[in-house]
Amino acid sequence: MELEDLIKKFKEYSTEDTTKLEYAWQFSLEAHMDQKRASGEIYFIHCAAVAEILVDFKMDLETIAAGLMHDVLEDTTVSHEIFKKEFGSEIYELVVGVTKIETLKFSSRDEAQAENWRKMILATAKDIRVIVIKLADRLHNMRTLNFLTKEKQLEISHETLSLYAPLAQRLGIFHLKSELEDLSFKYLHPDEYQNLLAKVQLRFAKREKLLEEFKQGVEKHLGGTQIPHRVLSRAKNLYSIYRKMLKQNLPFEDIQDALGIRIITDNVINCYALLGTVHSIFKPVIGSFTDYIAVPKMNLYQSLHTSVMAPSGEIIEIQIRTEEMHHTSEYGIAAHWRYKLGESGADHHLDEKLNWLRQWMEWLQDLSSPREFIESFKTDLELDQIFIFTPRGDVKPLPVGSNPLDFAYAIHSDIGDACIGAKVNNKMVKLDCELKSGDICEIITRRNSAPKKDWLGIVKTAGARSHIRKYLREHGELKD
Repeated sequence: MELEDLIKKFKEYSTEDTTKLEYAWQFSLEAHMDQKRASGEIYFIHCAAVAEILVDFKMDLETIAAGLMHDVLEDTTVSHEIFKKEFGSEIYELVVGVTKIETLKFSSRDEAQAENWRKMILATAKDIRVIVIKLADRLHNMRTLNFLTKEKQLEISHETLSLYAPLAQRLGIFHLKSELEDLSFKYLHPDEYQNLLAKVQLRFAKREKLLEEFKQGVEKHLGGTQIPHRVLSRAKNLYSIYRKMLKQNLPFEDIQDALGIRIITDNVINCYALLGTVHSIFKPVIGSFTDYIAVPKMNLYQSLHTSVMAPSGEIIEIQIRTEEMHHTSEYGIAAHWRYKLGESGADHHLDEKLNWLRQWMEWLQDLSSPREFIESFKTDLELDQIFIFTPRGDVKPLPVGSNPLDFAYAIHSDIGDACIGAKVNNKMVKLDCELKSGDICEIITRRNSAPKKDWLGIVKTAGARSHIRKYLREHGELKD
């Protein structure tokens, strides 16, 4: 990619002056002048590729400049003082954040690895843009992994699959998560990857005609509604099919890998109107409807999900969402960084949208042992969620495996602290009883009741554990 192309793409969504970006390009090019990549190419090609990925995410100018220079402090002779003087503290802090992550090793299986995860998340907590740059860096490295030794390929792929792909998913950057997973899968299980790729391509070729017919059928019926919409077909992520095969212990041929399409429209009211239209044309599959618009996932994801039966007997998964929701589902947290200039771009709800992430970071900082930190981190990375209702009909999303104590703390820390029992669907249950999506959970509290030490072994979520530890510490029942 050339500088002119980068500037052109950036100007498609931002009105910021690009002088600093042009200078960052030149500065990085000169700093890395004598370095080569494993492929034999000049090193700067990697820096430009990272910047291009960040422009695709529509990130702000500071992030893209930091992406261009993310290896300058670590890999060149440029001093911290000179860098800060040339580019100011905001870009400097972003590059320092990425450099700190660069020096951490995640491939070992010991306490040191857990401590490194903690350091990485805390570096991210200061400025979420640090991890977005790191993910862009990792994506380009995975795309060019074929130039490294087999041993290095396996080490980097394992780290990508166990840390970076789940993190991309937790941040809602699905488009990145899928590519990271598939690239890791290609190196970790090359035979299975090639085999599955061939089968998926064959199946897709056969189904493309069916998908086209279905899209035309939808278009024909929606044409008369005057509702603005576009219909996209959805490619399946290979690694998710592979995981499904392992989980269900089934060969590819038996996997109910439904065809997927997305219908994108302009506003929420039209999402529901389109859902009604689709259900009036095609027979809905009972129990397949989920409303993530009314109850968004923890990572801001919103869509209506339904499955219908095509005239051919095939099941088709449909997601209906607005353009903004679609952008969020592709780019997640990155979609909410708005350009500082141009009021049309300002996102007034950014703080609210990032609040869950900040709170999550705070909870994780409170955990004492690195191992405990990792366990909580992994639980909270799980994106399989259950939705639990209060008796008044309020709903709380929780990770799979959560129990009434987690639910109590999700409502409010005071409710959690005073909890003495719980009813699920009107029946008394133990506090460690596993909740299922759709359960109505009533928390029974008593004034002056207090958290017990053994609760730390029961709760699954970082938030609940953090509140319990805080209370026990304040009351001298827990040493740091």
